[in-house]
Amino acid sequence: MNFGATILGVDGVKLTKDEFTFFRDADPFGFILFSRNIDTPDQVYGLCSELRDAVGRNAIITIDQEGGRVQRLGAPHWQEWLPPLDFIQSAGDNAERAMYLRYRLIAYELTQLTIDSNCAPMLDVLVAATHDFLRNRCYGSSPYDISILGRAAANGMLDGGVVPVIKHLPGHGRAALDSHFALPHVDVSIEMLREADFVPFRALADLPMGMTAHVVYEAVDEEPATLSSEIMHLIREDIGFDGLIMTDDIGMKALTGGASQIVTRALGAGCDVILHCNASLSERIETATAAGKMNSKSQARAEAARASGSFLNNIDNTELRAELESLLA
Repeated sequence: MNFGATILGVDGVKLTKDEFTFFRDADPFGFILFSRNIDTPDQVYGLCSELRDAVGRNAIITIDQEGGRVQRLGAPHWQEWLPPLDFIQSAGDNAERAMYLRYRLIAYELTQLTIDSNCAPMLDVLVAATHDFLRNRCYGSSPYDISILGRAAANGMLDGGVVPVIKHLPGHGRAALDSHFALPHVDVSIEMLREADFVPFRALADLPMGMTAHVVYEAVDEEPATLSSEIMHLIREDIGFDGLIMTDDIGMKALTGGASQIVTRALGAGCDVILHCNASLSERIETATAAGKMNSKSQARAEAARASGSFLNNIDNTELRAELESLLA
C-alpha cells in the first residue's frame, strides 16, 4: 500500500484521540514537529512513538532545526545555535568543517528523540534584495561556497542518521517578500537563475528530499514554483534533482485558495508530497483526502528517502563538541 501523499503537523505535545484516528486512516508519509509540540526530551520521544503507532510503521518525522531563529528545539534541553550566516562568518576558514560538525551534533540531538529528518540545508543565495526573514538563515552570497557548506551540512546529518531536505527549490534568495505572508516575484532572467540560484541545488541534486519555494519566477511562469509544472520541469531536468519533492507549507499566505485546490494544483504540477504544518484537524483531513495516495514514482522516491537515513556513523559526541569549539575560538 502506498503512503498518503502528505507530511502533516500535529496540534500539541501529545496526540488527541481524533488525531490518532485520522493519522491511522490517512497514513501520511510523515510528520513535522514545531515548537508547540516540544516540551521535554521524554515528551518528544513519546510523541514520536505515538505518531508511528498511529500509522503502524516507522514513518519519517521531520523538523526545522536550522539553528538560530529557525530552531524548534532549544534551551534548556537542547543546544542553542547562532544563525547559519553568523556561524559561518565566525568559523571563517574553518566554515566547511564547522558546518559538518554543527549538523552532525544537531543530528545527534534529533536521533536521541527519534526525529530522523531535518529541513536543511538551506541553499538559497543571499543577494541585496533578500528579505530579512531569510537573510541570516543563508550560507552566503557565493553559489560555489554555498554548495560546499550545504554539502558539509548534509553529510553531517546523513552521518548522524538524519535525512536532509534541501530548500527552497529552485531558490528563494531573490525574494524581497516573506512568503509566509505574501507571494514574492523574482524578475531576473532564466540565464541568471541558472548561473547563480540553481548552482547549489544542482551541486546537491543527489540528495533524497527537497522543498519548494512559494515564489513566482517571472521568466519561467506566472505560477509560484510549488504550483508550476514549468518550474518542476526545470527542477527535474535542469537542476537534475530526482529526489522526493515536498511543498513548503501550503498554509502559508503566498498561496491562495482552499486546501484541496492547492493540493490538486501542487500534485498536478509535479510535487510528490504535500506539507501542511499549521492547520485545524478539519483542514488536515481535507488536505489528506485531496492528496490521496502517492503515485508509483513518488512512492519510490519516498522509500529511497526513508532508507537514506538508516545509516548511523557513531562518533564520540564530546569529541565533536570540543573540536567545534576549537574551530570557533
